[in-house]
Amino acid sequence: MRNKSILWVVASIFAVGLLVFATSARAQTDVPETTNQKPRTLSINGNGTISIEPDIATINIGVQTQGSDAQEMVASNNQQSQALIDALTSVGVAENDIQTSNFSIYPRQEYDSQGQPTGEITYVVNNTVSVTVRELENVGSVLDAAVQAGANNINGIQFDIEDREAAQQQAVTVAMENAQARADVLAEAAGVELGDILSLQTYLGSSSPVPYGKGYDMAVQEAAMSVPVSPGEMQIMVDVSVVYEIR
Repeated sequence: MRNKSILWVVASIFAVGLLVFATSARAQTDVPETTNQKPRTLSINGNGTISIEPDIATINIGVQTQGSDAQEMVASNNQQSQALIDALTSVGVAENDIQTSNFSIYPRQEYDSQGQPTGEITYVVNNTVSVTVRELENVGSVLDAAVQAGANNINGIQFDIEDREAAQQQAVTVAMENAQARADVLAEAAGVELGDILSLQTYLGSSSPVPYGKGYDMAVQEAAMSVPVSPGEMQIMVDVSVVYEIR
């Protein structure tokens, strides 16, 4: 009787062990296998360029005076600079669109014809304002008025657009369309299908203001001469880099 009890206990322990082993084996079988396989991708670049007419112009206009007395030259320069500002506002330039961009005074040693210093010092005073013209058809009139008011130094004209953000957004749209078209062609050639976009980057290309002419001394121009100005067009460029999942 005692031997039967021992056998029964042993059989029970063995059965429990089998059950635990079976459950463990099943649990291990049911655990999904993990994988580090990366998705297949297709990388493509696109670019978008739009041409747009400038709607503003920036002009650096200056007055230079020089002489042997520094205080007199500063006073003379101040008077001429105020006359310049008055002339600019009289042809429609807003006061907020006239900003001093440079004021300087420095001594200059004079030399004789043999290149030897004469001991004479000339004081040079410069006062330059940056002028924004928002009506491009008035650029010529602004230049004429500046010359007549005594401006003797103009460092060129730059045309630009006031709302750059809107122009850049248009270029981004064109760049994305270009990237999508390129990706479609490449995917078809490779026999794959495009999936979701995994990453996207944009890069602003060259969209600098358009310069007009070169810097020149307006004192050599006739004050009443009409200045012809042509804004032309400027380009806004954007590049995009897109990574697609492929399947």
